[in-house]
Amino acid sequence: MSIDVNNESGTEVDEQAILDIARYALTRMRIHPLSELSVIVVDTAAMEQLHIQWMDLPGPTDVMSFPMDELRPPSRDDDAAEPPQGLLGDIVLCPEVAKRQGEEAQTQHSMDEELQLLTVHGVLHLLGYDHEEPDEKAEMFGLQAAIVDGWRSEKGLTGPSPAPTVS
Repeated sequence: MSIDVNNESGTEVDEQAILDIARYALTRMRIHPLSELSVIVVDTAAMEQLHIQWMDLPGPTDVMSFPMDELRPPSRDDDAAEPPQGLLGDIVLCPEVAKRQGEEAQTQHSMDEELQLLTVHGVLHLLGYDHEEPDEKAEMFGLQAAIVDGWRSEKGLTGPSPAPTVS
């Protein structure tokens, strides 16, 4: 799996953890191992510009996803099928917003923990998951929590995983 993490934010972030959790999420979702993903970490000014340009919403946001080849995980009924490979797209993260969200969350957590959660959230959006409707939200956030918990467990990290702060 080819995953590039490019930090343009000027804020020090745990790029290796972002890379690791993205790889874990894509493997768990059974995405082809030759697929490609780009993660870009930007400051609030850049994120605000993207948020206005693509969502027509003011202010910076925490994460945005820009799908390319619209890859989808194989269905559970199709275990024998080889998943297609391709360009998943780009995930854009904003550490300044992540830091604030982590501090304001019901279960306070670090900026890096929030960025890990947001990375999984972005991956799921690239794979076609959404949270506009209550049933979609339950499915996406349940899957998101399972992936983050699984990764944290595999890494031997203790304590509760961050609660979803993405709206």
